[in-house]
Amino acid sequence: MTMLLLLMLTHIATNAKQTNTTVKGTVKDEKGKAQAAATVMLQKAKDSSLVKTEVTNSEGNYEFVNMAEGSYFIRVSSLGHAISSSAAFTVADGKIAEVPAIALQVAAKDLGSVTVRATKPLVEMKADKMVINVENSINATGSNAMELLQKSPGVVVDKDDNISVKGKTGVRIYIDGRPSQMDNKDLAALLRSMNSADIESIEFITNPSAKYDASGNAGIINIKLKKNKLVGFNGNVSAGMMFGLTPKTMNSLSLNYRNKTANFFGNYSNNFGINQNDMNFNRQQADSVFDTRSKMWGNNKTHNFKAGADFFVSKKSTIGFIVTGNLTDGKRTSDSKTPISAISTGILTRTLLAQNTIPTTRQNLNFNGNYKYADTSGHELNVDVDYGTFRGRTSSYQPNTYKYVNGSSIQTIFKNNTPIDIDIFTIKADYEQRLGSGKLGYGGKYSNVKTKNTFDFWDVINGADKFNTDRSNRFAYKENVNALYVNYNRAYGQKWTLQAGLRMENTQSEGNLASYKTAKPEDNVKRNYTDFFPSAAISFAANQNNTFGVTYSRRIQRPSYQDLNPFENKIDELTYQKGNAFLKPQYANSFEISHVYKYRLTTTLGFTHIKDLITQLTDTAEKTKSFIINRNLANQDIISLNIGSPIPVAKWWNAYLNVNTNYSMYKATFDDGKTIDLNVLNYSLYGQNTFNIAKGLTGEISGWLSGPGIWGGTFKTKTMGGMDIGLQKLVLQDKGTIKISYTDALQTMRWRAVSRFAGTVFTGNGGWESNQFRINFSYRFGKSTVKSARQRNTGIEDENKRLNSGGGLGGGSGK
Repeated sequence: MTMLLLLMLTHIATNAKQTNTTVKGTVKDEKGKAQAAATVMLQKAKDSSLVKTEVTNSEGNYEFVNMAEGSYFIRVSSLGHAISSSAAFTVADGKIAEVPAIALQVAAKDLGSVTVRATKPLVEMKADKMVINVENSINATGSNAMELLQKSPGVVVDKDDNISVKGKTGVRIYIDGRPSQMDNKDLAALLRSMNSADIESIEFITNPSAKYDASGNAGIINIKLKKNKLVGFNGNVSAGMMFGLTPKTMNSLSLNYRNKTANFFGNYSNNFGINQNDMNFNRQQADSVFDTRSKMWGNNKTHNFKAGADFFVSKKSTIGFIVTGNLTDGKRTSDSKTPISAISTGILTRTLLAQNTIPTTRQNLNFNGNYKYADTSGHELNVDVDYGTFRGRTSSYQPNTYKYVNGSSIQTIFKNNTPIDIDIFTIKADYEQRLGSGKLGYGGKYSNVKTKNTFDFWDVINGADKFNTDRSNRFAYKENVNALYVNYNRAYGQKWTLQAGLRMENTQSEGNLASYKTAKPEDNVKRNYTDFFPSAAISFAANQNNTFGVTYSRRIQRPSYQDLNPFENKIDELTYQKGNAFLKPQYANSFEISHVYKYRLTTTLGFTHIKDLITQLTDTAEKTKSFIINRNLANQDIISLNIGSPIPVAKWWNAYLNVNTNYSMYKATFDDGKTIDLNVLNYSLYGQNTFNIAKGLTGEISGWLSGPGIWGGTFKTKTMGGMDIGLQKLVLQDKGTIKISYTDALQTMRWRAVSRFAGTVFTGNGGWESNQFRINFSYRFGKSTVKSARQRNTGIEDENKRLNSGGGLGGGSGK
């Protein structure tokens, strides 16, 4: 109710502030031609404070509407041009202020130093992607990367850490431009260890071009870490505390030194504390009811670091190196109680008490070397060589005790050891050149992944460990993907833009299970297949207020090595997890139609058909037990509608609103006669409000609401949401920042779900320490001027703008 009331007040206030006052003008390049996609900043003449920002259209025009009376000036920036400003002018109510045309000049080769004045909006809705600028959010303070994703527009993270976007699973997570090869469990642990203070932005690319890897049915989420671009020596230090059920801390330090010949940078952060969550399931299976109540604690000590250097060897060539790392040492514990009773009588027969202690260490290291060549005639070559390692060491101690109503008890104790080794090597080259009136790009990528997964299992009998050969195994998986692509982008006149591309990927993989059991066909599975992935986008700028776009892409989601391991992993006495060696890749064909109104209101209608959907199912076994397995559903169809827009409510109040709805249809019939036929209409609301309270003091209220959805193919979820409140104060001559926030203020962030599958009814709910008070202090030191910086991502480049339109302005931190 609070969130809905806030949205209504935003709408009312917006209508109340509308006037007839307009400021408009034109931006031209050095040759007098219209300059599209230039950033136009409207600033107050009195103190140069930023009022609004717009982007010029294909005809070089911009417009600010509903302006308050006062004296202003225009400041324009555009890539490759020097910043230009207009003379001061006065705005009077009811009159149109025509600003004389601003002519840009080509930037000098040495741009010198420019003081950074304006900040990016928190949420930017662009035609090709959505960007959340994390560093500008008050309520993101103290969060980790997983929490940021949970609160992002159109994103759902289920109880098993599976991430979906606009109703589609199979999203591919990139970190600093490199795809992650870890399974869900290890990836979730890595994301939870990443401090928001280290994150610059999160990019959501739902329909990538052929330049991107084809993996990821729901597209790509790229988490960009901060990289300082300031001249001379400078840095930033921050320290924060979070208070939930227990206190936690996050700290970070970043350093940078840049001159004319080189740039050296590095940062370090840590994360300490105990995190608690709970999960409860009532399971009706066969003739019994199992009512499980569980609590889990994670006590982790995490260290993240990044160091690198760029060497400007000539005016055309740059060589760079980066090393990144994540080191985690911790322990997870769980405690559950499961009363078991008969369905017919409701009489308690026995109670299972289960515990689990899981010491864990994780080491994730990545090394990158990069070469870039670019000349003034439009030729550009980028070569990346990456090598990454992941080492996970996990063991488990599981005592399970049955207590019967007659006073007797039976205890069984299990131990296991599960080391994981992953090695990744990739080489990628991208080349671009002008061709006719457009730009031709082509390139290739070689990727080789090797994983080793050991599962050693012991039964503890009378205090002695007995190795269990029936439950122990070794699983090795290797995968080689070779890719070639071609992509062409050009404009036709000032209204039409076309992008089309084709990517070819050949996949060779082998999974090999070595166990003490008799060999089975699924113990060794080899695959060799070649696929083609077309993509296309068309943009039409009807006029300065309306731009339309159509996009299409075909993508693939390959099973992870963990999902392919056919062996059984015992979670507790009644639950186990097993892989499926015969999992097939899933394929998605996605279409989207978009409309951008006045570079602000963005509306996107999409349809996706997924073949052989991979989903995690909870099935039954041995009458009283359940197991978790990944299987291919026959298909899934998703229709989605997304609407997002920034709203300048008042001079002191800016808002961003996003509404997403999708209709999902799941249908499958398995060989054993079990069926799935579920249709769900899901919606999500997302709102963020920023208030300029006083000089140097800013407030933020953000919230999200997610309607019913589907998790894991069979679980129907209930509505849930949350709201965060924050304040930010600039201190120490604006070099210091104090941020405080109160998360999940209404204490509504608990999930609820129901599943009816294979004759079993599951009813579950759970939550985590979402309700926290957080405080953070950061301080910038050294020079605060920025130089023209090298634009570089490793393993993945920023996508070419496919549509001839700009992005909206606003902010947000919700669901």
